[in-house]
Amino acid sequence: MKVLLIVTGRGLGGDASIALNIMKAFEKRGVECELALDESAPGLLFKKHGYSWHKISIPQAGGHAATKLSAAKGALKLITATFKARSLIRRGRYDFVIGILGGGAIVGSLGAKLSRKPAFSLISTPLDSKVCPELNECFILPDLDKFKWDELPKNTDKSFYPLTDDAGKGDAEIGLSKLKEYPNFDENKKTIVFSSGSSIFKGMIDGVCNVADSTDEYNLVLVGLPLQEEYLDEIEKRNIIYAGYVDWINHLFKYADLAVLTDDGVSLQEALCCETPIVALTHVKWGRYQNMAGVFKGAIVESSVDDVVENVRYAFDNMDSLKENALVYAKLCLEASDVLVDKMLKKF
Repeated sequence: MKVLLIVTGRGLGGDASIALNIMKAFEKRGVECELALDESAPGLLFKKHGYSWHKISIPQAGGHAATKLSAAKGALKLITATFKARSLIRRGRYDFVIGILGGGAIVGSLGAKLSRKPAFSLISTPLDSKVCPELNECFILPDLDKFKWDELPKNTDKSFYPLTDDAGKGDAEIGLSKLKEYPNFDENKKTIVFSSGSSIFKGMIDGVCNVADSTDEYNLVLVGLPLQEEYLDEIEKRNIIYAGYVDWINHLFKYADLAVLTDDGVSLQEALCCETPIVALTHVKWGRYQNMAGVFKGAIVESSVDDVVENVRYAFDNMDSLKENALVYAKLCLEASDVLVDKMLKKF
């Protein structure tokens, strides 16, 4: 059996992680997988794991932040993208296609439809949730409000983000040894990890700076690559550890006492699997609000950027309760890849 995964994004963030984890689960079952990314995507995560990919066109309309204008521009590019996808699907003789999020989900659905091949879509944005269920079976991810519905729309199911088998197997000692490489790390202080995923958004910079300005009792560790280089100017003025893009995040989560993350994406589940309490910052990515505290009830403290100092203190005061609830969701999240792939194979 042979499957094509069409993935939106740059091939280094949460979208790529989802695709990689699904591929690993399929490969355990003897299913051959191939990838397709936008021709401009550097694909660093896949390259690191030894995977190559097909280069096609995957337009993006802005995801959760899509406007009518960006959606219209994306729709114009979608025509060319769909035919490129159809050509690849026919040439590759795939048994079915999986479109992953946003433009990847839509291009996958349309390309498969024109090729008369079965398809599944992983959806999490307003646009892909409107288009894809009209064409094929879809799995709603936690970012989409429909995930919290008791009765789901036609052609949809739900899934937690698929994770790697070792997502919860971080080693605190490895995390500690890595942090010791930074001269401003103090082993006697509690450690807080700040992350908005592979890319650092301005709101996360503001959040970590707010905490740094209020107290010096924590090691503050910022990970990711800034969307704008000048963001780091504020970090250099303060006692903040900037770790950049790391591939040891599970070890860091396992060592850390607390994680301050954005209220979306794979990182929330990865931290939960490492039993790390979370403060989720809202309205950081394009101003959107995902209400992940409503999905992972009792395991996440929700906060605005302005109130992050107060909510960090609240999280430390309620650490035992947060960890207890994190354990409940850790099991569900660690099983998500296998459950999702088995559902696809059964439906196929």
